[in-house]
Amino acid sequence: MANEAHYRKLEQMYLSAPTNEYYRPGIQIKKGEAEIRMAVRPEFFHAAHAVHGSVYFKMLDDAAFFAVNSLVEDVFVLTAEFNLYLLRPIQQGEMVSRGRVIHRSRRLFIAESELLDSRERILARGSGTFLRSEIPLNANVGYI
Repeated sequence: MANEAHYRKLEQMYLSAPTNEYYRPGIQIKKGEAEIRMAVRPEFFHAAHAVHGSVYFKMLDDAAFFAVNSLVEDVFVLTAEFNLYLLRPIQQGEMVSRGRVIHRSRRLFIAESELLDSRERILARGSGTFLRSEIPLNANVGYI
């Protein structure tokens, strides 16, 4: 039950981040996994009228990041590096990113994520390395 409370607090932290007032995502966190949902909006488009890669990056990194932070209850984790592969454009519907932890040690984590459209087609893939920080998870970093 303590883990469930941690997951709900992380979800609240994510949703309360000022940047997410613009993006308006949804999030669900489980042990070692996270799912981000976001409606496609024209404000996300580049000049060719499809969602810009920066939105893909945000969703992939966020899903992987929160999959990792689901396993760390005392400190904030940090993205050390992140690689992504943009595979397909999207112009309408909903995007869903799913992240999962694939490796963990005492301080280092590796997570992967996929970005899908509403038909479950893969739009992009990503993987990253995440590190435990020295920043305590508390109200100062939005952990309510």
